[in-house]
Amino acid sequence: MPFLGQDWRSPGWRWVKTEDGWKRCEPFSPALEDGNNQLNGISHTVILTGDDEDEEIYSTEDCEFAAKKRKKDHFRNNTDSQCFYREKWIYVHKESTRERHGYCTLGEAFNRLDFSSAIQDIRRFNYVVKLLQLIAKSQLTSLSGAAQKNYFNILDKIVRKVMEDQYNPRLIKDLLQDLSSTLCILIRGVGKSVLVGNINIWICRLETILLWQQQLKNLQMNKQVNNGLTLSDLPLHMLNNILYRFSDGWDIITLGQVTPTLYMLSEDRQLWKKLCQYHFAEKQFCRHLIPSEKGHIDWKLMYFALQKYYPIKEQYGDTLHFCRHCSILFWKDTGHPCTASDPNTCLMPVSPQHFIDLFKF
Repeated sequence: MPFLGQDWRSPGWRWVKTEDGWKRCEPFSPALEDGNNQLNGISHTVILTGDDEDEEIYSTEDCEFAAKKRKKDHFRNNTDSQCFYREKWIYVHKESTRERHGYCTLGEAFNRLDFSSAIQDIRRFNYVVKLLQLIAKSQLTSLSGAAQKNYFNILDKIVRKVMEDQYNPRLIKDLLQDLSSTLCILIRGVGKSVLVGNINIWICRLETILLWQQQLKNLQMNKQVNNGLTLSDLPLHMLNNILYRFSDGWDIITLGQVTPTLYMLSEDRQLWKKLCQYHFAEKQFCRHLIPSEKGHIDWKLMYFALQKYYPIKEQYGDTLHFCRHCSILFWKDTGHPCTASDPNTCLMPVSPQHFIDLFKF
């Protein structure tokens, strides 16, 4: 139930329990207040039954309780599902201490770190999507019920952003494919695995994912009309420099489909050799040598062959950071209450896989 009464332990704010935790409420809507006033205008005593022996009388206090119940239901249906937290960091503790009881869970961290706002930042978008993909593959059942709702709400915002901005749809397609495969396995094995929530809820979620996949499949890229300088107008050395900045082979292939000039540059052997050297070690090359018809090493095929056997280096514009001194996980630009003399020496960037590993016990 929400905290509605004045209390010596608090300033008397109204609080409501949302899907992801308790949230402080703003003043109630005028329409709700009018309904409350009408309810409070009832006579001080209302006779519920006419039986003289078992007569039950509801006083004004009962009417007030009913009004509070209506307010609670109103806010439960109209409060945003994204949980509100003042601090955008979380203390990662794996065992009970005198100061802290229990331990930090993956679902708790997922709720506290404000991923809903992070997806609006282009530097963090790929990071959050990769994290959601890793959770979909192996950690979905580790999330609490509230965290699972938060997970699918964030996923809904990601799909909407991709549909509106047409930004990196390939990455979201891979995420939805892994998530749908996981849900199919969980739904078929219900009873054998821990699946929080009613089975019908998960079936609806799976149907929503299939709908998203169809929408992304039918996504048409808008052709932008620009009378100014275009990518094709740049000199060859600048175009070549742009291609060398990519760390994903699929991005190079996609850009090579724009113009014949970019296709010629994207097929350069030296470009793919540099990409292989960036992601993989020389010992890995020797195990998967792929010569071309002319006797040279086909570095393009080498890249995709090595990608099947070894993980590639992940590159993100911004990541979560972990403070080794405070054991706090946070976004770097939001900061955290660090007590170290030189906080910058204690910071460590956290990859999506490292984020998952922090909460394995």
